[in-house]
Amino acid sequence: MAYGLLKGKRGIITGALDEKSIAWKVALKAKEEGATFTLSNAPIAMRMGAIKQLADQCEAEIIPADATSLEDIENLYTKSMDVLGGKIDFVLHSIGMSPNIRKNKPYGDLNYDWYQKSLDVSALSFHKMMQTAEKLDAINEWGSFVALSYIAAQRTFPFYTDMADAKAVLESIARGYGYRYGKLKNVRVNTVSQSPTMTTAGSGVGGFDVFYEYAGIMSPLGNATAEDCANYVITLFSDLTRMVTMQNLLHDGGFSSVGISEDMAVKLTQVHQQQQ
Repeated sequence: MAYGLLKGKRGIITGALDEKSIAWKVALKAKEEGATFTLSNAPIAMRMGAIKQLADQCEAEIIPADATSLEDIENLYTKSMDVLGGKIDFVLHSIGMSPNIRKNKPYGDLNYDWYQKSLDVSALSFHKMMQTAEKLDAINEWGSFVALSYIAAQRTFPFYTDMADAKAVLESIARGYGYRYGKLKNVRVNTVSQSPTMTTAGSGVGGFDVFYEYAGIMSPLGNATAEDCANYVITLFSDLTRMVTMQNLLHDGGFSSVGISEDMAVKLTQVHQQQQ
C-alpha cells in the first residue's frame, strides 16, 4: 500500500546492483511513494549488475559515478538536477567495498593501500557527496541524506575486519556533517544500521552465514529484510522525520538491545549436551 510519502520529491539512489540490493528495494519503494530520482553506481558495478532493469521499472535515468571522484559526484548532481528539473530532496548512500575482505586478508595482515581504499569508498565518499552537494547548493531545505551502516561499527565482528572501521567513520561523518548541514539548510543526515541482509555484497563477507543465523536467533523480531529496510529509509526521506538527524538508527529486529535470547540459550544447551 502506497501513502504518497515522497510525492513531488526528487532524489538520487546509489548502489543498486541487483534485486537483492537494499538500494534496489529503496528505489522501487521510492517510485511507489511518488518520487522521481536518478540511479547511480560505479561503472564496474554497473557492468556486473542489472541496474538497467531497475531503471526501466522506475522510469529513472542512470548516471554512472565513482563515489570517490569529486568530478564524478559533481556530474551526478548537475545531471540529476537537469534530468529531474530541480534541486534534490533525498540521497541514498548505499556504497561499501573492502579489497582486503575480497582477498581474504585477516585484520592483522591488512594491505594498507587496500585499507585506505575501503575507507575512501565506504565512508569518505559520504563526506564527498555531502560536501559537493553543499558547494553546488544542490539540496533543498529539509532534504535528507541516508547511508547504510552495520552494528560492527560499535561491536567487534572478527570477520568484518576493515569494513567495521569504515562503518565507524561513516557514522562519525553523519554526525559531523549532520550538524553542519542542519545549521546551514535544515538538511538531515542519518545512518541506518541494518540487520545482516542476504545481499550480493553482504554475502561476500567471510562467515556471513553465521552472522545471519546468530542475529536471527538473538533478535526478538528476527532479522530485518531488505524490504523492511527500504520501508524505513523511505520514512527518513519523507517529511514525517523532519526533526531526526545525526542519528545512527538501529534497524535490526531488536538485536542490538539483547544480551542473550532464550532461543540462543536453548541452542547452546543442546550443543553442550551433545558434547557430553
